Amino acid sequence: MVAELRLDSAGGLRRAALVQDGVLTDLHIDRLDRPSLLGAVVRGRVVRLVAGLDAAFVEIGDRTPALLNASDVRPLRRDARIGQLLRAGQDVIVQVKADAHGGKGAVVSMDIALPGRFVVHTPSGAGIHLSKRLARGPERARLQIAMREALPPEGGWIVRAEAAGADPGLVAGEADALRAQWRDASPSNETVLIRPANAWERALVELSGRAPRIRAQGADTLASVRGWVASRAPDMEARLVPHKSPHPLFEEDDLEGAIRALLDPRVPLSDGGSLVIERTEAMTVVDVNGGERGNALATNLEACREIARQLRLRNVGGIVVVDFINVAGAAERERIELALSHAVSDDPAGTHVYGMTKLGLMEMTRARRGPALADLLPDPT
Repeated sequence: MVAELRLDSAGGLRRAALVQDGVLTDLHIDRLDRPSLLGAVVRGRVVRLVAGLDAAFVEIGDRTPALLNASDVRPLRRDARIGQLLRAGQDVIVQVKADAHGGKGAVVSMDIALPGRFVVHTPSGAGIHLSKRLARGPERARLQIAMREALPPEGGWIVRAEAAGADPGLVAGEADALRAQWRDASPSNETVLIRPANAWERALVELSGRAPRIRAQGADTLASVRGWVASRAPDMEARLVPHKSPHPLFEEDDLEGAIRALLDPRVPLSDGGSLVIERTEAMTVVDVNGGERGNALATNLEACREIARQLRLRNVGGIVVVDFINVAGAAERERIELALSHAVSDDPAGTHVYGMTKLGLMEMTRARRGPALADLLPDPT
């Protein structure tokens, strides 16, 4: 499989796209005039406690105060109510877990997590915790021992699946960089202690392991990315190359067309079937339509793979309901549920499939991670 991570900045957008065998599989976009706060660590002030929500509203410099649930207050005191944990006017350091959307403020947490390619540093945590995606048995035990030697004892560490085959020296170097990031931020009197990662940086953290080559268009893009790579991922330096063609990077493989197609509610499937994806205020609804082949199960199984891809590319968050076609019996229902669960299993955003309702609608959720694509791109109409 030929894979490449492409980076550019054009039309007021900062973009990162992973292309595998000419097909767009992952996409990160920032609007330069309306940057996301996702992942930012900020100094806020509690403006109101709401006992009914068991939460506090925190002023973080955004238009609408952010929501801080009692379960996200640190240090965590189990069964304590919000009024026992915080007081109005109190200063708190929080991290943005979800951007403001639809008139609602951002969601924040005092449980800070600084992500890297191999590990996630939790300054208020303790110990080393291995990802559930990592192997079981002796291999897992060996990795646990290796990580104890590579990671410092301060704070907590979540070891990502990508660490399994990584050079321990790279893991240790990344851990030192994450610790320094937190140490440098802690004494600051600024409102934003740690700025949010931009689209290029998010893609490099999440996708670089799948991209043998990373191509950047424009001198400014290349210089910015090289600076990040030098400090955080020196092993990637040889993979980073400039885009030298006179034609725009995102015109190759008609990436621009593929991105525009993500604003269309109708998505064709290979057998003549299709998906119709409609976003409402409360949820996203996906309708699976049959194709010429007349094999409902085959269409539904193909739909599972495409649904997972579309949710990632469109950055859909919240509740998702899928109406599959002609599901016949419990065995077929279970097969579709397993196929959909497998298709979303490597989604960096937490995605959970809960099963079918009595009406035959598949229920699932996907964590909100920044604005949906439809909110970032101009309406083509």
